[in-house]
Amino acid sequence: MSTVQEVRCWRCAHQHQAMLFCPACQAIQLVPPQADYFSVLGLPRHPALDEKLLARRYYELSRQLHPDLYQTGTPQEQEASLNNTALLNRAYRTLRDAVPRGQYWLELHGEQLGKENNRVPPKLAALVFAVHEQLEEASATRAAGKADEAQAELGHIREDLHAQLSQLRAELASNFSQWSENETQPGLLQALKTTLSALAYLHTLLRDVEKESEASWNV
Repeated sequence: MSTVQEVRCWRCAHQHQAMLFCPACQAIQLVPPQADYFSVLGLPRHPALDEKLLARRYYELSRQLHPDLYQTGTPQEQEASLNNTALLNRAYRTLRDAVPRGQYWLELHGEQLGKENNRVPPKLAALVFAVHEQLEEASATRAAGKADEAQAELGHIREDLHAQLSQLRAELASNFSQWSENETQPGLLQALKTTLSALAYLHTLLRDVEKESEASWNV
């Protein structure tokens, strides 16, 4: 796992973990853009976070960082306010949903989905084959002038894919719960990568369904 970055306070010179405010003098800090998102939000560095606490921390910090509070402040404070507000927003967008949070957790461990994500995940091979067949059938139904029937067929495909997505998100939550803080676990890391790849591929299939659905409505 990547190491926690330390910075030195511009006001009191206290050295500390990169965070929005100095723990010694409470001065707003110019946090590096590569700072750990969990640290930015003052949360434990663990993927199974408390989403209600995440939202509460985000809104509290948004108020504390608002640029209007630093209009008469020093140049360092004004720059830090703008910089940290943008960083806080990125951190919240990443951590509030399990999928981007999982991808970020991979990055923290020096991993990413990569180009192999374009390949069909083995666990989804049968489903992908079935969906492609169903899409071809729906397209043929549309071409025969039966747009309503095609939409009904696509609705069934969409329901099946959303059921699979729910199952994979449950797997993701289970994976998150098994991590130990500050410990790299290769087996869990690979399982996380596999689940995220499957989720990404299912979203690709859903986009194909929506394209066919649009084509049916435009007949």
